[in-house]
Amino acid sequence: MAYVPGVALLAALVAGCSAGSGADDPAADSKPGSPTVSAAPPGKYRTLPESCRAVPRSTLKDLLPVGAGLSEDQQEKVYEGAAAVTYDTDRKVGCRWKSDAQDASRNLSIDFERVVSYDPAVSDDDRAREVYAKKEDAAALPAPGGVTPSAPASGTTGGTPSGSPSGKPSAPASTDAAPSGGTGAGDEDLRPRLLGELGDAAFLDDELTRAGSTAQHRTVSVVFRTSNVIVTVQYTEQPALVTEVPDSRELQEKAQALARNLSETLSE
Repeated sequence: MAYVPGVALLAALVAGCSAGSGADDPAADSKPGSPTVSAAPPGKYRTLPESCRAVPRSTLKDLLPVGAGLSEDQQEKVYEGAAAVTYDTDRKVGCRWKSDAQDASRNLSIDFERVVSYDPAVSDDDRAREVYAKKEDAAALPAPGGVTPSAPASGTTGGTPSGSPSGKPSAPASTDAAPSGGTGAGDEDLRPRLLGELGDAAFLDDELTRAGSTAQHRTVSVVFRTSNVIVTVQYTEQPALVTEVPDSRELQEKAQALARNLSETLSE
């Protein structure tokens, strides 16, 4: 019985410590109406489409005509496309097509990238804006209303056809200097530029190159962002004849039409 008071005292001390432990509890310090930090909202898209089936067969046949001598099985192989190598189909997918016809060889590629922010304070959309902005900066588009400096009237500069140092259309097209290969484009501006009414932001790049004595090939790229997904379309044509220049206007129109189709497909 001599130890009962001590046990009682110990129990009282333990009870007192338990009651006072709330002083170290963050919840105990919170005050009504105090601000709380919430995570940034996720992006609209959680998955990506199957890239090699994203382009309608009719569109592929228009963009990638094949030689008349190909059998149906060979044509089917062309339009099946080849999936790009990827290690996470929820984050990045793509497909490639190539066709050879009597007049030219053509290549088409599409890439989908779903951007995810791992910073809880930064939304997927904001992170996608940053990724898209880097792509736009890398394209080095001419300033609005500006004119890209022209190269000398004859010869080539840096292995590219004369007209601009990069081989890109250098000025609003005219019948005297049409970047579309002499087809005449009136006052239409075919230079690389920002595009409206395509996703949340978009731009077009157009580059004409030639390596050595081979035929010139033109690549038109359309890149656009919709929420947290960035889509890249690249369409290339190389004529069979060295003296021919791919039509800039035609390639741009077809690449933009495909990009709009893909944007509508994502929005469905």
